[in-house]
Amino acid sequence: MSDIEDFTPNLTADGSFTFVSQEFGEAFHSHYGAKQESFLKFAVPTQLAKSAHKPILRLLDVCYGLGYNTAAALETIWAVNPSCQVEVIGLEINPSVPQKAIAHHLFENWDYKYTKLLSQLAFEHQVQTDRLQATLLIGDARNSIQQVNQLGFLADAIFLDPFSPPQCPQLWTVEFIQQLSLCLHNNGLLATYSCAAAVRTALLAAGLVIGSTPPVGRRTPGTVAAHGEASALPPLSPAEKEHLLTRAAIPYRDPQLSDSAQIILMRREQEQKTCSLEPTSRWRKRWIEDT
Repeated sequence: MSDIEDFTPNLTADGSFTFVSQEFGEAFHSHYGAKQESFLKFAVPTQLAKSAHKPILRLLDVCYGLGYNTAAALETIWAVNPSCQVEVIGLEINPSVPQKAIAHHLFENWDYKYTKLLSQLAFEHQVQTDRLQATLLIGDARNSIQQVNQLGFLADAIFLDPFSPPQCPQLWTVEFIQQLSLCLHNNGLLATYSCAAAVRTALLAAGLVIGSTPPVGRRTPGTVAAHGEASALPPLSPAEKEHLLTRAAIPYRDPQLSDSAQIILMRREQEQKTCSLEPTSRWRKRWIEDT
């Protein structure tokens, strides 16, 4: 991501602001509500309010961005247990994004108590207090996640929040999600806004079980994943299960965790052309157009 992007606050429907990336041609959040999305797509599905009773909670925020997901997590945890010690590792390629969020005073709109901590994290990339130990790792998340693994960091909650798979396939591949699964505690939960079949297939390929989270602002649900029993997660609908049997479910692959977006997209396109799975258009006609 380029450092020269001009990040201008864009108002979303819940009164909070987001940025638009010119490089990726996408907003960082849904126009239905940036703040709402951070709570309902990430803090709630990872059951942080329930986990807050633990003495220590560890969070891995993939694509830290403006810092909203970490902000929602801290607010959720400390509202339940103000003495909970939280350890956060955030992965972000462009340090100017969280810095611009602070510079534009975007957390004032939240009436947020912990802006000072987020400001320190954005500008110094480290925070150490009696109840928060946070690190922001700047660079390609495919490299940073290997550092996290080497630290032996096991997250109670992982937030997977890159730009969409067609725009940023590097962070939705089987290999990258395998790295994430190694950082997920046995009882931890991973949440993402995406319900793309390719993403869900990658989560399954990484040995995780998956569930569906309620739609937030838009028609499509999100996804939650965990080690262990799928019965503990909200079930996929019949349509979602069948979606995993179509060509859309061919995952993105990046064997060395180093390929360009273009190569990853081309590799998947070639695999889709030669596979024997049902065309996604047929599934869509059966489930979407008839509703």
